[in-house]
Amino acid sequence: MPTSDGAHIDARGLKCPWPALRVARAMRSADAVTIEADDPVAPTELEALARQQSWTFVAKGAHLFAIFRAPEDV
Repeated sequence: MPTSDGAHIDARGLKCPWPALRVARAMRSADAVTIEADDPVAPTELEALARQQSWTFVAKGAHLFAIFRAPEDV
């Protein structure tokens, strides 16, 4: 069951698909993840993962990204 706590992942130096795999694993227990990833393919891979899982993807900088679950309607 995911918690509301966010996780931070430092994936600098890792080539895809490793950053996306780390996000997928972190999202098992968190509602939000920020990730630093410098692989040029990372933004595309992370955005595709978020879209596939119905998560929100935000590019916060050149190598900083946020992925989070949309709040559920109550």
